[in-house]
Amino acid sequence: MEKQIEEKNTEMGNIITRSEEFIQKNQKIITIVVVAILVVVVAIFGLRKWYFQPREVRAAEEMFAAEQWFAQGDFEKALNGDDTYRGFLAIIDNYGCTKAGNLAKYYAGIANLRMGNYDEANKWLGKYSGKDTFTKPLAEMMQGDAEMELGNTEKAVSHYTKAAKMESNFITTPTALFKAGMGYLMLNNNSNALDCFKQIKANYPESTEWQDIDKYIAIAEAGK
Repeated sequence: MEKQIEEKNTEMGNIITRSEEFIQKNQKIITIVVVAILVVVVAIFGLRKWYFQPREVRAAEEMFAAEQWFAQGDFEKALNGDDTYRGFLAIIDNYGCTKAGNLAKYYAGIANLRMGNYDEANKWLGKYSGKDTFTKPLAEMMQGDAEMELGNTEKAVSHYTKAAKMESNFITTPTALFKAGMGYLMLNNNSNALDCFKQIKANYPESTEWQDIDKYIAIAEAGK
């Protein structure tokens, strides 16, 4: 037993010795690596504090006028601004990497959708990278609406089904399922339409779509 302990101690001592020798031989390289890591950390901290944070504040401040125009239904001005204030497009150009710049893409997509500019709507909604429960599936759904207006029913259904799977909630999910179901009916795919409608029936009794869902279930079943 004592011999085993002695052997282990000897082995550990050898490991420590080899480690010390490695550090001594490579001390210069190790120092350079440590300094480089510290420089990167400090640079990241500095960029965040002195560059990104001020830009976030400025972008949010400049968004205010565009958001007001948007709320008033003046989508043209909301997109392009005026002689005094920037619109969403200019905010995207200048602050695209900020949270406000990302949100401007969402607004720009909706504004173009309301104006009938469906390709532009898809462009900006597709670039929006929302992560919350509602705007992310809503952006996906609105891409489906734009494709539907363009006559691309299959693409529209693809967006609707994707939106339905994103964030399960009683607001966006039943709406996405219903739109997908209606799209499937247009494609004469009554089986998939029925599946969408039955999901609403089973899981979302609190939704608006649930009120008349039996009618659409009957329509889908009749067409099978």
